[in-house]
Formats: sequence, structure tokens, C-alpha cells
Amino acid sequence: MTYAKDTDVSSEKSEGDIKRIVIRAGATAFMSGQTGTDAMIAFELRSRRITFRMPLPNRQAKEFTETPSRKWARSPAEADKAWEQACRSRWRALHLCIKAKLESVESGIETFEDAFLAHIQMPDGQTVSEHVRPRIAAAYEIGTMQPLLPAPGRN
Repeated sequence: MTYAKDTDVSSEKSEGDIKRIVIRAGATAFMSGQTGTDAMIAFELRSRRITFRMPLPNRQAKEFTETPSRKWARSPAEADKAWEQACRSRWRALHLCIKAKLESVESGIETFEDAFLAHIQMPDGQTVSEHVRPRIAAAYEIGTMQPLLPAPGRN
């Protein structure tokens, strides 16, 4: 399932929509950038720097260079069109993600820190997620996680 898989909203419009919603929410700074493989949105809100890194689809992937049935190669123009569509979809999904987090905070469902915790940038430039993911993986790998339910007969 791909959100907005048929959207005609441009990546640039989605990026602008994200900027508008975070500025409206009180952001004091906004930045966006893109390489050939990734896009990034960063903003400062409630004295926190929030960073979203979004991998872009691989332009050379078969889903773009071949027809859906995988029987025929697409022309370069057709492949580019399919890739652009996938990029538009991802940008729309990022817009939805950030908008939903801001709505969740505004509605009192969760705190700002909880909603954006994984994306808070630490002083070393890494996000909380980048700091914590390896520790979570290690805890599960070596079996130090507590059981979800206590053993029978133990309270």
C-alpha cells in the first residue's frame, strides 16, 4: 500500500506545504535539502531541532525501468515519469506524517517530545533514533528484553 500513489501534487508543493504547517505551528527556522538519494526537512520548534531524513526511490530500480508486468523495458521518459510519481507519493506521505504528529500534539494525545522524539536532533548532529536504534537491536539480540507478560504464578 502506498499513500498518495496517484497524487498529482508536486514534490515542491508538498515541501512547501510542510514548511507552511510547521511555520504555522510556531517553527522559528526551516530548512530542506536533497541529494540524489535522500531528502531532508529540518525545523526548530519548541526549542528543539527536528530532522526528517527521507530516502528517495532508486531511479534505476526495475519498478521504474520496466513495465509493471516486467515484460517490457520502459523508455527513459516513461521511467523518469514513474520515478517522479514515486517521489511525489513519498513527499505527500512525509507531509501527512508531520501534519499528523502536529495534530496529535495539538489534540493532547501526546506531548511534543513524544510525537517527535525519534527526530529530535542531538548536539552531535544525530537524531535520537540514530542514537537509540543500535541499542534496541542489541537488547533484543542478546535477550535482555523483559518478557511482555510475567511468568505464570508471578505477579
